[in-house]
Amino acid sequence: MQNLHPQSVWSHFATLCAIPRASLHEAALKQHLIAWAEARGIENVVDGVGNLILKKPATAGYEAAPGVILQGHLDMVCQANTGTVHDFERDAIQTVVREGWLIAEHTTLGADNGIGVALALAALEEPDLPHPALEVLLTVNEESGMDGARGLAAGTLQGQLLINLDTEEWGHFYLGCAGGVDVEVRNECAQVAIPEDYAIVRFDVSGLRGGHSGIDIHLGRGNAIKLLVEALRDLSAHTDLRLIEMKGGSARNAIPREAFAVCALPMSVVSGVDAWVERRLAAWQQRFAESDPKVSFTYDLDDLPVGQAVQQATRDSVLTFLDVATNGVSHMSEDFAGVTETSSNLGVLALAQGAFKATFKVRSLQDASAEALADKLVSHAASYGLYAYKDGAYPGWTPNPASPLLALCQQVYGAEFGQAASLQVIHAGLECGLLAASHPHLDMISFGPDIRGAHAPGERVEIESVAYCWQLLQAVLRALAKA
Repeated sequence: MQNLHPQSVWSHFATLCAIPRASLHEAALKQHLIAWAEARGIENVVDGVGNLILKKPATAGYEAAPGVILQGHLDMVCQANTGTVHDFERDAIQTVVREGWLIAEHTTLGADNGIGVALALAALEEPDLPHPALEVLLTVNEESGMDGARGLAAGTLQGQLLINLDTEEWGHFYLGCAGGVDVEVRNECAQVAIPEDYAIVRFDVSGLRGGHSGIDIHLGRGNAIKLLVEALRDLSAHTDLRLIEMKGGSARNAIPREAFAVCALPMSVVSGVDAWVERRLAAWQQRFAESDPKVSFTYDLDDLPVGQAVQQATRDSVLTFLDVATNGVSHMSEDFAGVTETSSNLGVLALAQGAFKATFKVRSLQDASAEALADKLVSHAASYGLYAYKDGAYPGWTPNPASPLLALCQQVYGAEFGQAASLQVIHAGLECGLLAASHPHLDMISFGPDIRGAHAPGERVEIESVAYCWQLLQAVLRALAKA
């Protein structure tokens, strides 16, 4: 990244790629940033839940300007392609530049939200940038629970204006976001012995694009868990399928790209499985020709010893619930064209030795709608004899079109780029809603560069749009200093 512009931003992002920062494992990065701040005389504080707050006084002469908070999160979603050997707690992210984009070809890149963090750090050390008093709030564990923003104590932040740097489409000012809630479904499944004359077969769904369970949910991409369950229900309707194990997805906020099941089938039907798999795959290839053309469905005979499988009645309950449970877009926004209002994502599935668990991520621009859909999933699970509960709810960020900060940013954007920025809300969980709950006085806005494929291998960020973001951030800070 040494040859990329602006170098101050890309240098920080290179550091973020070099130091692993999975959710709940941000300690090494925080220690590096604390040392970086202390070497530059930048005040630093770690709060009670682990958030890092960096503070810099206003440029001389601008002390009366309202304080500004630049906000992003330290952690990243960790996903890798099958066959890629990458330890997200030890290995650096490998990047390449191709056709104007910085890409991690086989893993997630962490541009979500590493670029936002890098922009904020660059602003702290820019020598010729007049600015108001700055606070940089770098939260922890955003991707798996928003724990940092959720635990931020009231009164921690002194600034009056907040710029969130965690959106992913350049040319837009975001002034609202979806809230969300998780739904956990569990069951201890009774098991029975598998007859001796049965073969052990493993089915794999792979090759899907996956993506962010909020901003990509409307694109019609395949959900590997849902496809696997669809196939197993079809097969169980025609033969005595015994379900032993299932696993799919790795994050509730990512569309699952892969899933597998280990089953037992009568020896007499195994010879026909090949043709059934081919027919099923052909149907999916036609169905997802545009959104997921590389979808794959394979099977292998396994040499595992014949043991136990889930009781048939429980198997039917689990598979039927997973198959018919709400997944994908539930409702599109009537106020913002092309934006999803309410959705759910079946993100993680595990069944082993009778212990079953599934996790859904529910989002909505209307908090009441998120709660209603989550309640529906809970009651739906109960109707199949499965235990379910809601967890990790967080509020959305209500748009304020009359925001003075928004008006100033629009004016600055027009002066810098000769055109108007679009106003938008995002179907993703920015931390602004939680920050507004603990600091209701804040006037907030969000912007960021073009990022594609967040939460999936192959994630990329457009290099030119990062330079535009840096130009805009500097111009906004100058304007706020003089306001």
